[in-house]
Formats: sequence, structure tokens, C-alpha cells
Amino acid sequence: MRKSMFLAACLAAFLVGVLPVSAQTMKSYDSYKGLVMAGYQGWFSTPGDGGTRGWYRYQGKDGTFRPGFSNVDLWPDVSEYEKTYETQFTLDNGQKARVFSSRDASTVDLHFKWMKQYGIDGVFVQRFVVLQKIPEAKAHHDDVLKNAMNAGRKYERAVCVMYDLSDTGPGDEKVLLNDIRLLAVKYNLFNHASCPQYLYHNGKPLVAVFGVGFDEGRRYGFKETEAIIKGLKELGFSVMLGVPTYWRQMEKDALKDPRLHQQIKMCDIVLPWFVGRYNEESYPGFKQLILEDMKWAKANHVDYAPVCFPGFSWRNMNYHNNKNVTGIPRNKGSFFKKQLDFCAANAEMIYIAMFDEIDEGTAIFKIAKKVPTPTPGSEFLPRDKGSAYYMKLTGKAAKKLRKRLGVK
Repeated sequence: MRKSMFLAACLAAFLVGVLPVSAQTMKSYDSYKGLVMAGYQGWFSTPGDGGTRGWYRYQGKDGTFRPGFSNVDLWPDVSEYEKTYETQFTLDNGQKARVFSSRDASTVDLHFKWMKQYGIDGVFVQRFVVLQKIPEAKAHHDDVLKNAMNAGRKYERAVCVMYDLSDTGPGDEKVLLNDIRLLAVKYNLFNHASCPQYLYHNGKPLVAVFGVGFDEGRRYGFKETEAIIKGLKELGFSVMLGVPTYWRQMEKDALKDPRLHQQIKMCDIVLPWFVGRYNEESYPGFKQLILEDMKWAKANHVDYAPVCFPGFSWRNMNYHNNKNVTGIPRNKGSFFKKQLDFCAANAEMIYIAMFDEIDEGTAIFKIAKKVPTPTPGSEFLPRDKGSAYYMKLTGKAAKKLRKRLGVK
């Protein structure tokens, strides 16, 4: 579909509807600059949530979610959720522990309510490209995005689509481009007055693509990622590219290939992935790398979004794999705060990893203090500060960033 025909289709979709009064008056997200956004996995499923995926992302290696088998290290604080689901895990008082499903509209609504309450500007809703080819997975993530768009409008929070290229192969670039075409029409993404909660950057709706240039033996390569970038640009989107930590030097986790820099220069924002690359002790030495990254990006007319994460843990996920499961401690928020303070004082935008990722221990939303009785393979980390502490730290960083940049 040519760009002119595509834009005409988007306009037609807008004209057949009625512009809600709320959309005429709510805040319009015109730039990532001055914002602190979080990644939003939205992939946790449960039996009985309307889907057929069972305990997706909760389940352990044997496919079950029960004592001894878990994919998550953090247990959510579900005291405020409208809908919760009973598990086989037991709390110290004998009660069955309960969890949420990301598919429920009430779950997403509560998460966005917290974002507004604690000053988090919005989220990048994850869409794994390979899952778009599986009907039940696509249905789940379509519901999550729909609920996020509705909640974003309700609570005036920004929403942006992020495609993850993990496990994709040649040809899957067409899956991504076809999906964003459909989403653009469905949500009127090219008419910002109709969809003010969707994040724009450089005057165009932003789409994030994660997984370019990683030295991990991925099945896709620069040919496919160039097709994605060019395709998005031709459709009229701005692009944020998720790349390895050492993208600038093209070493360690990054492929040593000049096409990596060429493709970054084609984009509007570069997002290096830092999770697991440092802890609180080694972070001070990492700051210089970020500053040098910023200099490169500025010299090449690309905006730069550094990542901050509260900690990391994947012990349960790897318990049965005989894998090194050394985590990165949160240290009661001091590790996270140091990253936020540095980035708020130097960057123009910040990406938080992640809002809800309890499976790798990076979640900043409310996690439980009282966790299920531990067993090998299912030992959960209780929160080390107040339930909303990490969201509060994020909101404070957003205020500092806006004040420094003079953004309201």
C-alpha cells in the first residue's frame, strides 16, 4: 500500500466516527522529550481470563504454575485488583495466593491509574512479532493494547507500540508492517486529535522496534531490520530503535557491522538496552559510557533514551536449567534512584525497564510483601520498600527532568 493510499484509509476511518469530547480537550503527547516512559509487557495470562493460554508467563519449565515451578520471581500485590485468580501457592496464613491477568481491562485500568497517581508519563506496550502469527496470542495482545489505549485516554497517559523482534526470522518484517498498518487505521494514529494519548515524536506517531544489532545469532539480520525501518518511515512513522548496550563501539553484545550505525542514523531515537549490564557498585563507571553515547547521538542528529531498571532476578525461571542465576539487588531503591538521578540530570527522555515484568524482577509496580511459602524452584522476593516506592521514585525523576528541560 502506497503511503498516500494508507493515509487516506486512516483519514477515512476517522471521518466515519465521532470525535469524543474528551479527545478534544485531553493532553496531547507530541514528543518523547521530557517524558519518563516504562515498558509494559502485558503478557501474563491465567486460566479463566477469557483466553486459552493458561498460566502464560507465570508457568515454570514443566508448563505448570505450582510450588516448585514458576517463571516469576516477584509476586504482585493484588489487594487493589478488581479481578484476581487463585493459584496452587499458599501464603503463611493458609490462604491461596492470587495473581492478575494482563488481559482484563480492569487490570490495565488499575495500572494506568497508578501511572497517573505517581507521575509516570506512560508506557511502551510490547508486541512480540512472532506472537502475531499465533491467533490466541494475538487476541491477548490486541486486548491489552485496546485496554491500554482506553486507559491512556481516561488517565491522560501516553501510549506507544513497541515491537520486539525476538525469535523472528526472514519474512517476519512483513508481519510487523502489516500489523502496524492495521493498528494505524483502527486507532486513527495519523490523526492526533482523534488519538492524543498516542505518543508522537518529531511530528509523527512513534513506533519502537527492539532487537537490532545484537550479537546473539538471531535468525533475522540487517536486511530485515532495514526493511522494517524503511517501511515504517514510508508509512509516515517516526522510529525508536532498541539496540545493544555497546552499539556505539560495536563490541561485546553488539555485532561489529557498520550497518548498525547506518540504521540507527535512519531513526529518530536510539534506545540502548542496559538491563543486567551493571549493579549499584559498577554503575558509577558506566556513566561515562552514557555520556559518550549522548555525544554520538547528538552529533548524528538522533535522540537518545537511556534505560533505568530497579534490579534484576530470574532465579525461578532458570532453577531447572542449571544456569547461573546471579541477580542484581534493588538495595531498597538506592540502585534505581542513582540511575534516575543521573539520567534526569543529563538525558532528555528516560525509558524504565519495566512497569510489570515480574518474571525478570524488573517490575516497578506494586509487588507483595507477604509472598507464598518458598520451595526450591518457586522462591519469591518480597518487596523491600513500600508497595508504591519504585513508582514514586519514577514520578519524582519525571518532575526533575521536566523542570530541567523547562517542559510542563
